[in-house]
Amino acid sequence: MESFSRSVFLLLALLSVSQCKSTLPKKTLVLLENLYMKDTHSIFFEDLKSRGCQLTFKLADDPNLALSKFGEYLYDHLIIFAPSVEEFGGTVDVQAITDFIDNGAGNVLVAVSTEIGDILRDLGMEVGIELDERGTAVIDHLNYDVKDRGDHTLLVVDPGSVIDAETIVGKKTKTPALFQGVGMTADPDNPLILEIMTGTTTSYSYFPGDPIKEYPHAVGKGTLLIAGLQARNNARVIFSGSIDFFSNKLFASPVLKSVRSGSEFKQSCNQELAKAISQWVFKEKGVIRVSSVKHHKIGEKEPPSAYTIKDNVHYEIVIEELVRGQWKPFMLTDVQMEFFRIDPFVRTYLNKTANKKAYYADFMLPDVYGVFQFKVDYNRIGYTHLFSTTQVSVRPFQHTQYERFIPSAYPYYMSAFSMMIGLCFFTFVFLHYRDKEKKE
Repeated sequence: MESFSRSVFLLLALLSVSQCKSTLPKKTLVLLENLYMKDTHSIFFEDLKSRGCQLTFKLADDPNLALSKFGEYLYDHLIIFAPSVEEFGGTVDVQAITDFIDNGAGNVLVAVSTEIGDILRDLGMEVGIELDERGTAVIDHLNYDVKDRGDHTLLVVDPGSVIDAETIVGKKTKTPALFQGVGMTADPDNPLILEIMTGTTTSYSYFPGDPIKEYPHAVGKGTLLIAGLQARNNARVIFSGSIDFFSNKLFASPVLKSVRSGSEFKQSCNQELAKAISQWVFKEKGVIRVSSVKHHKIGEKEPPSAYTIKDNVHYEIVIEELVRGQWKPFMLTDVQMEFFRIDPFVRTYLNKTANKKAYYADFMLPDVYGVFQFKVDYNRIGYTHLFSTTQVSVRPFQHTQYERFIPSAYPYYMSAFSMMIGLCFFTFVFLHYRDKEKKE
């Protein structure tokens, strides 16, 4: 009896741990260029703490730095606010950070400045983002703030230059953002790069104050200010060309363009935008999963060992989204299902069930037998890649299931019976016919 009660206790403990796992504090390593940044970016860090992030602040060149120990990663997320660092301390380097991403261990937020170090440029190249040289900045002679020092690098970024994805940047506002930093470009062959914030048509990246003698590294809307990456293993990376974008100064700064007349905004949207971006990169938003999948013939409740061609089938899938640490039903209207062999034979949008907790589709199987899959491949900007397959077998009709006396085959039936009748008539005539000469 005592062993039974102990087993029940352990089972309940495991269940409780699995249910609250998503709400546990996320260990986050913050690498700083200097400890003074804890004060200049305190609003951003305090917001992370209020959302359950357990921050560990260390200098980027700390000789005891390590992302893993005994094969286990020590942190869930990594923040790098050390723009000019040339080498990380300890065992942290570009390879260690890329392994941290590739192994799906955690997510990375990097913010740089015009004094960018080579190691962060190398890290950007690893994820398909190329940053401009040290000393360069994004310049825009038409969209800069009145507080600019004269080199037109304090840019006013209108909402139209921000990606239209609420999951990543939150709800659209009319308030512009402020940006001052280095420009970036994305690898055109990398479909995983997200252009979260871009420059305007009049922006370019070059050395402030110098005459332009060669083509700039980035020009117009091809100038990336903030870029993101969601890897195929759903690990997320954010590269911001401006570390000041997350600073208290720009969070509370008013905004007014100096060239074009317009409304003055009492405060930039940097704080709201930084919060939304950090929620996305640290997987507080845009995380979905498949909870359950079931299928069966219409009118039945259990899946058969094998379907038969032309069966009417009911398919149902439950998709959940992580919202404030809890899994809730994910309900959109663009989820599709494919009944797939080598190519899809059926592709249809999924409908919502009456209780709006699941998706379903009722359809007839094709007149083709083989090994098929119910496949849901949902890939949308801002959400983790959702992929679900369920394999089933489809067999042809048994000999007792085929239709008898098919109307379209009546001419063939008539020809067969007419041949039989004709043979009988010929046989009768042949057996009973006598030659007259033989009678005489």
